[in-house]
Amino acid sequence: MNKRVDMLNGPLLGPVILFALPLMLTSILQLLFNAADIIVIGKFSTQEALAAVGSTGPVINLTVNIFIGISIGASVIMGKYLGARDFENSQLTLHTSILISVIGGFMVMALGYFASGQILAMMNTPEEVLKLATLYLKIYFLGMPGAMVFNFGSSLLRSAGDTRSPLYFLAFSGVVNVVLNLILVIYFKMGVAGVAIATAVSQYVSAALIIISLMKGDQVMKLDLKKLKISWNLVGDMLKIGIPAGLQGALFSISNIMIQSTINRFGSAVMAGNTAAGNIEGFVYMGMNAIYQAALSFTSQNMGAKQYHRIRDIYKTTMLVVTGIGLVMGMGSYFLGNHLLKLYTNDAEVIMYGLERLSVVAFYYALCGLMDVQVGVLRGMGYSISPMIISLIAVCGLRIVWILFAFPLNPTRLMVYWSYPVTWIAAAIPLFILYRRGIKKLDNNIAAEVAR
Repeated sequence: MNKRVDMLNGPLLGPVILFALPLMLTSILQLLFNAADIIVIGKFSTQEALAAVGSTGPVINLTVNIFIGISIGASVIMGKYLGARDFENSQLTLHTSILISVIGGFMVMALGYFASGQILAMMNTPEEVLKLATLYLKIYFLGMPGAMVFNFGSSLLRSAGDTRSPLYFLAFSGVVNVVLNLILVIYFKMGVAGVAIATAVSQYVSAALIIISLMKGDQVMKLDLKKLKISWNLVGDMLKIGIPAGLQGALFSISNIMIQSTINRFGSAVMAGNTAAGNIEGFVYMGMNAIYQAALSFTSQNMGAKQYHRIRDIYKTTMLVVTGIGLVMGMGSYFLGNHLLKLYTNDAEVIMYGLERLSVVAFYYALCGLMDVQVGVLRGMGYSISPMIISLIAVCGLRIVWILFAFPLNPTRLMVYWSYPVTWIAAAIPLFILYRRGIKKLDNNIAAEVAR
């Protein structure tokens, strides 16, 4: 219990930071281990191998986002039950969620394994990269059940205010990943296959650790494998929030696949630079995503406890913190970009292309944080469809329009990269309007309760 942050009482800034910091470190640690994959490939294998590993990200995101969305739904439901002190339903939520993660993991594994080659081919992946990228994806997806269990388990722990345990588990499994990388790639010369095997093994290690932790938990978060069953009423509640979130993520991935397909046209050197820069930007994103998770968890618990007066302060606090993180980390990534990119590759041409992306995407990344935190607060308030529609139109739709119509007018790499900040702004404005309407409804609820 002492690992959990109190989301219902007292000032917000300290608890938000206390909640987000371990989560931020967890995400950054995960990216460091992912970066180790790319660094080992970039330093000890070929340019084509680096491009192959980097080009697979949108495909992975496309296949897993539906179930990641459901894990968000599970987190919101768990947060509301914990806020309302309804421990019977919190136990049902726990067991239902873990079973769904196992089933979903095997479904994604099968889909990704058999469809990866076709999807990569449709993305205009160059012939010299396609075979390696397909091999990496097939092995990667064999570890997907472990990844799903870890993601669902971590999401449930976060909803209870525990962000430290996933950090410890990821640290251990990440060390396993790096050690296997070094052995398989450098010693056994296995290239992308070695990186993929190391990743898949580490995913099962992290899943085992989180299952053991939940089995040793207290009465609120104690997992009993004999009680694993699906409560269809709870599944319905999870899907109301999770499916829109998952569809949003999946369609985001489709728009990003179009962007990756456009980048692929410029050749393997640009792909490699894009991969390295995107990995650096991932650290910025995960720093901001920790605040998104805080906004989601704090809002859902306070909604469950009917402490509506705290929602406005949660919004202001998380928006302020995410702006600071986005500006410092995003602009810092650009100004230190030359040094950071040299960690990934010694190729001057690849570094040049990486800096080109950082000058646009990383520099303005704070806009993405402002968009995401508003989505987190709205989902915690119970809005799932409206944020999805706004994000799909303003981000996915506009990015597709940008690639189809704006890019041909000026077919440069920078034109591709500008699709990111433009669409973040386009989404953030209507999300703010939706939040204001939601706050007015909560104010009316408070007034009605006072009147009684």
